[in-house]
Amino acid sequence: QVQLAESGGGLVQPGGSLRLSCAASGSISSINAMGWYRQTPGKERELVAAIISGQLTHYADSVSGRFTISRDNAKNTVYLQMNSLKPEDTAVYYCNVETPGSGYWGQGTQVTVSS
Repeated sequence: QVQLAESGGGLVQPGGSLRLSCAASGSISSINAMGWYRQTPGKERELVAAIISGQLTHYADSVSGRFTISRDNAKNTVYLQMNSLKPEDTAVYYCNVETPGSGYWGQGTQVTVSS
């Protein structure tokens, strides 16, 4: 079993920055991918960014150039640096970890971008 602990959400003004963190612990033999998704009421959860095999990164078009995903392999932690935040970035952000054969979700952290 794998546990995910997220942190870093909050309220920020448009144009501001936040950094989300997600630390994975438990029975981790290997991690295929770590990523961040977000969801707003009435909409499906969408991929924001992912880092695959510790190196390959992928971003949603809406955040490309503003968000940066990174991973600390020694700490099994994934980060999402969010810059130039916009009101449309407001959502609950979820951490996701994919191991061979299983996927895990964090509890979610609220990000609100508002003046």
